[in-house]
Amino acid sequence: MHMPPFRLAQTPRLELSSDAPDGNRLRAEDSCCSPAKALLPNTRRRARLAELDSHLHCSIIGTCLSTLELRKLVPRFTALDRQHASDLEIHHAAVELAIDGGAGAKALHKLLDEHYAAALRRFDKAADDEALLNLWDEARKSGDIPPAYWALMTHPYATVQVRQKAFGELHMLSHLVGAANRADIRRLVALEAENAALKEKIEQQQSRLQELGTQHYVSINTLNEQIVQLTALATRQRPTDAADFAADLQRLREKLVEADRRVALHTSRREAAEQRLLQEQGASEALRKSRDQALAHLTLVQNECDALERATVDAAHGVHGGAARHASLDSVRGKRIVYVGGRLGSNAALKRLVEAAGGDFVVHDGGVEDRKGLLAAALPGADIVVFPVDCIDHDSMHTLKRICERHQIGYHPLRTASVASFVELMTRLHPEHLAQLGNPPPSVFCLRHG
Repeated sequence: MHMPPFRLAQTPRLELSSDAPDGNRLRAEDSCCSPAKALLPNTRRRARLAELDSHLHCSIIGTCLSTLELRKLVPRFTALDRQHASDLEIHHAAVELAIDGGAGAKALHKLLDEHYAAALRRFDKAADDEALLNLWDEARKSGDIPPAYWALMTHPYATVQVRQKAFGELHMLSHLVGAANRADIRRLVALEAENAALKEKIEQQQSRLQELGTQHYVSINTLNEQIVQLTALATRQRPTDAADFAADLQRLREKLVEADRRVALHTSRREAAEQRLLQEQGASEALRKSRDQALAHLTLVQNECDALERATVDAAHGVHGGAARHASLDSVRGKRIVYVGGRLGSNAALKRLVEAAGGDFVVHDGGVEDRKGLLAAALPGADIVVFPVDCIDHDSMHTLKRICERHQIGYHPLRTASVASFVELMTRLHPEHLAQLGNPPPSVFCLRHG
């Protein structure tokens, strides 16, 4: 399994200390991994949310709680606006509440326990880490991930290795979601066409049913008038005509019964058609929203592809023409760009592009290989700071924003860690905009809480 783009929790390692007495020469290598921060496997108490490794909070909150639930809970403990805050701000604030371990973390833990009480009772039967992993595998195969993930992460027998295994499998499952987008768009187009045809058919049926209902109503009124006329005529006829009158009256009653039966049949059909119409309208609205989201995402990806294509064409012209052309990356000439996070392959390609365009490209991986302390030293003096939101941990992003606002340095988030997202951003940043980076507008993020 590939390592995630941020540091995972590590098990505490003990080593000998030369300056301690013989009986007390063992010490923890990292204070953050001491037993006060991580539950030991042999404890008989479930772990609290705030006691878990801070790098697990993002996956737990993002997997086990919906955005709607977070919008109801997070504003009670933060200054965020429930209506206007973005999903990313809500998620980021929830992760910080979990890390702080105050009243917000207790409320999150209580909400998770209430939602997944059944899963907690099922996982309580596990007597060791092997039984715990067996229950996790069963839940993962059945697709019931959120309850099992919360129950495993807080289980008394959940060791660091068990939690890392579950985190890694959940991380890889998230990559499978993007592969289904193209098939979903094709199904969306087919469903929209089918929905339009069904809607037109229902409208025709409803119009026909209304016409039939009007005709039956007229027929009933006509029959009622005939009954009244025949009744009046019968009162004036001689007694010898009573048998004919009774026969005619019986035939009219039978016709009336038949007409009522047909009206009831068509009325039930019309009501059923109206119910189907309401259901199709609801499905159509859901499909329309899904289509709008897909089109917005497609437009963004198309812009990135266009920017990457222009940069590639400019580079190709520079190679064949003997002189380098980097019109798409003119905005980086003479600029020092600090890139935090990302992946090794795309970072290397970005470094070649920027240096070929005359810029200085500095990469910090957010703490995977580079030390955290180097990030604070690399940011001052930068002209632009860039970070991909899908490939950076919360701690590095929080540090980056705080330092950039302290030194008045403009920072820009990227949709993904791809080369296309970076080239599209550089295309949008014209030289006249870069000249204003010395005095950027105030950020919407709090210097203390992110």
